Amino acid sequence: MSENRIYFYPIWLRIWHGTNALGILILIFTGINMQYSTPEAEIMNFNLAVNLHNVAGIIVSANYFLFFLGNMVTSNKKFYRLKLKGLFKRLQLQIGYYTFGLFNHQQPPFPLSAKRKFNPMQKVAYLFVMYLCVPGLIITGLALLFPETIIEKVYAASGISLTAIFHASLGFLVSIFLIVHLYVASIGKHPFNNFKSIFNGYHDINAH
Repeated sequence: MSENRIYFYPIWLRIWHGTNALGILILIFTGINMQYSTPEAEIMNFNLAVNLHNVAGIIVSANYFLFFLGNMVTSNKKFYRLKLKGLFKRLQLQIGYYTFGLFNHQQPPFPLSAKRKFNPMQKVAYLFVMYLCVPGLIITGLALLFPETIIEKVYAASGISLTAIFHASLGFLVSIFLIVHLYVASIGKHPFNNFKSIFNGYHDINAH
């Protein structure tokens, strides 16, 4: 680590990130195919989409436990700690930067450092996605893979239908997160500077 470069992404995190990104892209593509394809108009073969979705889901689920375990046993967990005191004010500052300051070449209110990997909005979003949405996707996905484990009826509604709706809704939220994540990663002096970090592990402070 130097004054201009911070080693943010150890090898285990880069492997996890790459596997996760590929798996989620496959899940989104096959999930859309399963949701909207008809016998008359298929993006890809329905059975193939189901099989790919199941395999990718199992891989992403197993990969998630690598992320969870890695955060438990390494110092990476410190970046996800959220201080509630003053959080609303910090979020206001970051929203102001993204909506106004960024386009007027102002300095970010929470610059990255060896102690700060995420700004307040990123931290809240990552905690929401990685510790709520993804576990929910895994649980509902496993339930749909083994539908005999699902409660048959919830009041008058089908348990399987409710589980599928919840699973698809969480998938939609993760898809939106992915789009925003890619956009935010492109912010800097050059759109690809931040993407290099996931290959070499180093974040270039001068890239902002």
